[in-house]
Amino acid sequence: MPRDRPWGVLLAAGANTHQESYGPGFAADPRCRVAGVTDEPGVDARRAALNRRLAEEMKVPLLPDFDDALRRPDVDLVSICAEHERQARIAVRCARAGKHLYMDKPLAGSLAGADSIVDAVRMNGLRGQMFSQINLPYAQRAKRMVESGQLGKIRAIHCDLMFAKGWPGTAALGQPRKESYPPAQFLVPDAKRELFNIAVYSVALIRWLMRREVLSVRAVTANYFFQEHQRRGMEDFGLMALTLEDGVTATITAGRIGWMSHFGSGPNLTRLYGDKGSVLIDAFRPRAEVASGMLDWKRPPRDPEDPMGFWRGTQVRAGITPRPEWLTLETPVRSDQSLFIDCLESGQEPEVSVFDGAKAVEVLFAAYRSAATGEVVSLPLPR
Repeated sequence: MPRDRPWGVLLAAGANTHQESYGPGFAADPRCRVAGVTDEPGVDARRAALNRRLAEEMKVPLLPDFDDALRRPDVDLVSICAEHERQARIAVRCARAGKHLYMDKPLAGSLAGADSIVDAVRMNGLRGQMFSQINLPYAQRAKRMVESGQLGKIRAIHCDLMFAKGWPGTAALGQPRKESYPPAQFLVPDAKRELFNIAVYSVALIRWLMRREVLSVRAVTANYFFQEHQRRGMEDFGLMALTLEDGVTATITAGRIGWMSHFGSGPNLTRLYGDKGSVLIDAFRPRAEVASGMLDWKRPPRDPEDPMGFWRGTQVRAGITPRPEWLTLETPVRSDQSLFIDCLESGQEPEVSVFDGAKAVEVLFAAYRSAATGEVVSLPLPR
């Protein structure tokens, strides 16, 4: 039955987060109306200013009273992009207020936090989705290949996903880092835990493609590229080996490798091995390769507020354009935000729900435990 009003979307946390993409994604869907930007009380001055910036850029109200914002009858769902240490606390409050949840990845900064989000969504009869890449053309190609049966029974899957951003070559390679467990901080203005922030895409993809749970994890984390990560004690690169149900194996490489390391946004390769054949899926194929007399693409200047170029807004302000050497030929896809609205209107569970997001967090925490101990870690992890 058609709704008599748009889906009201509240944005929790503003600029210098992925909300810079999620908010406009909801705003572009004609079924939605962004009610404003809010956050929990007591955020620091920097975060408050960044929240105000996104509200101004999107031309929506800044709603400083979090509880008042949640009580608004025109708000149906909340898009949450706070720091990972805060996400679970915010999400549970939103769910208790009866709001559906659209969550940044990874879902939370702790196992308990991820579990609390799942419990709150289920107890209040809501829907919750974690952002992923499963709607992108490469993932859809992989899904069709698995379901077609052309490869036979899938026995292994290998994912290489790295982001070509930042200024590499500054890490001191003679100073190997020692991983700690459990990780306590995941994001600061000039560094991220890259295994946490990038491998989550591959973990979600593997679980979605295989529909099997992860039974064990072996992982290594390290610093190879960036002094920012090294100084903060955060890895810029990581490797994972997974054993899944039914004897399926998987490997993941994930990290950040520098602006000039790739003609696109970074290597994104998925290899599927079945008992009848194998296939390599490259997210940047099919493509046209362009040679011309145009000026070479140049790295953007360092922004003191976002020196690694993490955020969309920073790149827009710097005038960054896509590199011209490769032109991908895939048809553009609908946004992940629109897919969540589809689920709300159909009453179906998202394909990467908050339950799936919590499973991904558990796999990632198992990886950090393995990297810290040098041992294979079995799942489920103790709570």
